[in-house]
Amino acid sequence: MHAERRRRFLETMGRNAVAILIGARPARRSADTDYPFRQDSDFHYLTGFDHPNAIAVLRTDGGPSLTLFVEPRDPEAETWTGYRPGVEGACRDYGADEAHAGHAFLEMLPKLLEGAGRVHHVLGRDAEIDAKLVATLEEFRLRSRRGIVPAETIVDPRAVLHEMRLFKEPGELDIMRQAAAITAEAHREAARVARGGSFEYELEAALGYTFRRRGATGPAYPSIVGGGRNATILHYVTNDQKLEDGSLVLIDAGCELRGYASDVTRTYPVGGSFQGPARAVYEVVLAAQEASLEAARPGATLPQVHEASVRVLTEGLVELGLLEGDPAELVAREAYRPYYMHQTSHWLGLDVHDVGNYSVDGEPRRLEPGMVFTVEPGLYVPADDAGAETRFRGIGVRIEDDVVVTAEGHENLTAAIPKHPEDVEAWMR
Repeated sequence: MHAERRRRFLETMGRNAVAILIGARPARRSADTDYPFRQDSDFHYLTGFDHPNAIAVLRTDGGPSLTLFVEPRDPEAETWTGYRPGVEGACRDYGADEAHAGHAFLEMLPKLLEGAGRVHHVLGRDAEIDAKLVATLEEFRLRSRRGIVPAETIVDPRAVLHEMRLFKEPGELDIMRQAAAITAEAHREAARVARGGSFEYELEAALGYTFRRRGATGPAYPSIVGGGRNATILHYVTNDQKLEDGSLVLIDAGCELRGYASDVTRTYPVGGSFQGPARAVYEVVLAAQEASLEAARPGATLPQVHEASVRVLTEGLVELGLLEGDPAELVAREAYRPYYMHQTSHWLGLDVHDVGNYSVDGEPRRLEPGMVFTVEPGLYVPADDAGAETRFRGIGVRIEDDVVVTAEGHENLTAAIPKHPEDVEAWMR
């Protein structure tokens, strides 16, 4: 899989080019404690090498197509931090044509760049490498009388890489289906805990436990568990308040499996039954999501998916009495924005907000098979909204699914997680 991706990437580089890709480094959490290591998504996509402090060099100038610079084997260090593939493992297990100890990279860089017409490199990621690269090219210019010609351009490789990543391969979709299944089970376990008197962190714990028990790395992003008015805070992650019967709890949580994210939001009735104004708001959001899912097909655009939600949400806001006027006119002047302030979709893949251009030649991008994105409309009535009836204040609802575009329409990867009120209530029971 990774070798085929490298082949395609090398083809786009053209002849006489060198690409330098820098892997992730450990990130300090506090004092002498690091965050759990997570490889850079682009580096993982092309190499599958999931160890820190690595650099990959890809070449179309006649040299080895893949050279990895990695941490060498070190029994003493591995006693503390675990196994390293080392130089030997980089070739044996990860398909490198050559491998060297990471500390040799700067010394070898001039030799790697000799004869390259273009260098594919992301500037700004590593100041020391950037400086060495610029100094090397300048040195080549000064030596041009000896026939050494510096590279003409430094190209950002992400333009090509991110276009590749936007279209998911069958193997990637299989992983994302597995991630969706794990996330479905985690939501079920969390929903079972959604009772009056429980705390938001108990639901978060049920999510995290299920993610790990089923083999996922953990959450793909900080899990949002917002009960009552906390559901109106879009990225609420404090998750420390007590739930009240009759209210709603919004759970936005998905797992990461083998590098790939799921991203799901459901809004559950605390105590197991949708009641009164909460149910009314919920049904408006559900209708909006269904309208957007209906619009998700090849040839459509994400703005069209968004517009489908906006139209239904605005009509619902008028029916609820939260807005007054003609829905079309209210949409035109974005009167809905106090209650719906975000977009309906984003790309999904190795990153939860995945890479890929949203427009092409100044126009919204047309959806094509293999693209994966979210559909997540919501309504959020602030607790201090003096213009809203008291019964609606502090209600927040979002419903989110992950979909992949197919030749015929789309596949909802997270359809197994109920969202119709009666199904949700039965699921919770």
